[in-house]
Amino acid sequence: MPDPSPSLKDHFLIALPTLGEGIFAHSIVYLCEHNEEGAMGIIINRPLDVQVDEILEQLDFQVQPGDHPESVFAGGPVHPDRGFVLHRRNSQNWESSVEVNSDISLTTSLDILDAISHRRGPSQSLVALGYAGWGPGQLEDEILDNAWLTLPADQRILFDIDPEQRVDAALAQLGITFSQLGSDSGHA
Repeated sequence: MPDPSPSLKDHFLIALPTLGEGIFAHSIVYLCEHNEEGAMGIIINRPLDVQVDEILEQLDFQVQPGDHPESVFAGGPVHPDRGFVLHRRNSQNWESSVEVNSDISLTTSLDILDAISHRRGPSQSLVALGYAGWGPGQLEDEILDNAWLTLPADQRILFDIDPEQRVDAALAQLGITFSQLGSDSGHA
């Protein structure tokens, strides 16, 4: 029997106004996995007041101050002490990496951070602490309850748009603005 709900892997979730408080308020999540066992994603618009340099130094990687001034992101409320690197795929294979699509992977092993510290890492990446997770059927229920708007992901938004503009850029693809979203909005 076919799965009644298609996978939203490689999609964006945009929090609707019904999620007005907490880490998910006005957030955009990139879904890295979505199947019958649940869903997992990284919030891509919550930069922390921590730079990648600082994380690399804490892990005893040799870096020069200012080599990696990019912000680390609050990826979600689950395991906020664990690091996740969302990145463009390249010819390198990392110890613990999951392919999201033919161009994007999510890696959790230290070897990618070592490569980043030596400027041998992926051409584009986003380092996050923690992730957003949902149990079986939980995300589907939240979508039905109008907590999330869904749309196919755009790699340009993931890596090339300022974090503060990512929600607006994604909504612009649908021809709408955040102020037009109401509690009765649904998914695209």
